[in-house]
Amino acid sequence: MMQYTETPPQLLHRTASFSNLTMNKNQFHRTRPWPGFPSSKSLGNFGDANCMEQLLVHCANAIEINDATLTQQILWVLNNIAPPDGDSNQRLTCAFLRALITRAAKSGTCKMLAAMENAHYNLSLESHKFSVIELASFVDLTPWHRFGFTAANAAILEAVEGYSVIHIVDLSLTHCMQIPTLVDAIASRFEVLPRLKLTVVGATEDVPPKLDLSYEELGLKLINFARSRNIMMEFRVIRSSYADGFSSLIDHIRMQHFVYAESGEALVINCHMMLHYIPDETLSPILNTNSNPYFLEPSSTPSVRTMFLKALRSLNPTIVLLVDEDADFTSDNLVCRLRSAFNYLWIPYDTVDTFLPQGSKQRQWYEADICWKIENVVAHDGLQRVERLELKSHWVQRMRNAGFQGINFGEEAVSEVKTMLDEHAAGWGLKKEEGDLVLTWKGHNAVFATAWVPA
Repeated sequence: MMQYTETPPQLLHRTASFSNLTMNKNQFHRTRPWPGFPSSKSLGNFGDANCMEQLLVHCANAIEINDATLTQQILWVLNNIAPPDGDSNQRLTCAFLRALITRAAKSGTCKMLAAMENAHYNLSLESHKFSVIELASFVDLTPWHRFGFTAANAAILEAVEGYSVIHIVDLSLTHCMQIPTLVDAIASRFEVLPRLKLTVVGATEDVPPKLDLSYEELGLKLINFARSRNIMMEFRVIRSSYADGFSSLIDHIRMQHFVYAESGEALVINCHMMLHYIPDETLSPILNTNSNPYFLEPSSTPSVRTMFLKALRSLNPTIVLLVDEDADFTSDNLVCRLRSAFNYLWIPYDTVDTFLPQGSKQRQWYEADICWKIENVVAHDGLQRVERLELKSHWVQRMRNAGFQGINFGEEAVSEVKTMLDEHAAGWGLKKEEGDLVLTWKGHNAVFATAWVPA
């Protein structure tokens, strides 16, 4: 519980003032004087990104040491300099402000914090449930996902050429939005069209972007699309969870692949921005006391993340594609996590100004998904914190330790990615790192794509 450093009458007065401030969300960011802090005339000095980051860090530290008064003071300043409809830095800071309010409200019984949380909840953007057409259009807005689709498809086409049956296991955050482009490429490239088997995970976790139809309905749409390209497709949905490293999915693939491997079936594991939800080492002690003992071993053994990669290697796949965001959100230290997230998630906020007008529905959906990520990183701990991104270098080492070796993306893949990037804003770029591909925004790493085969 937070410790208060001022007398109850003083705190009550401040709480009442802040309650009035939060009653009308249209007036929420109106500046009010606060003892010991700048007046509204000088708040503009706090408007640059570095200062905003420092204020967020000070606020996080105040929350961690249970200093309610200091927390309230810094939250007040942040509230006045970071409106939800401001520039990209202000909107980014506002999202972190919401997350810190949520975390602070959990830590004590301060009525002011509860009032702020309620007001920001009213201002927050609910995660939209997309139709298939909406989601396809949404994904095409930016290279964030298209980069991985394009690079992975090029590597898959090269790896599966000559196979009569291709089994694709799609572990994707975007609900199979990559598959139609892959089907199109297969239909146009191969003289003898293979039979496709598509296996997806019908996970129960509620992670955006969300789809407004079942995977069974999605499967029928994909089968019909493949048929329109003269390709026969089988579709399977496996109920599995990232919380236990997709253990039931691994079991299903192992049984299926044992039956069909001798008939010349290619096994493609396509991992698109989903593996970072698998628990890492920091959660191993918790999971080892609550999870399936068949898949997990004593706490002295590797994490579920490492176990999953070793299980993948045991399937002897034809190729594994790993695409994810190039950042590190794994620290147990709140301030380290906040700094890492702030210095990475400015990228989507900065890019959105280049392709979506303020107030558009798509912009609301886009930023609501980022807000969800920020809240998960900042406000939650333990099993509730599922956004556990790792740097590309960490994933590369994990894959090597699990018995994989990297393969280079060819010139065709590079050319296709560059052509795709030409359709988007000038700030996007591409670089190669030891054969891997990295999507950049204004020179900063955003998303990486890697390809792997059994060593």
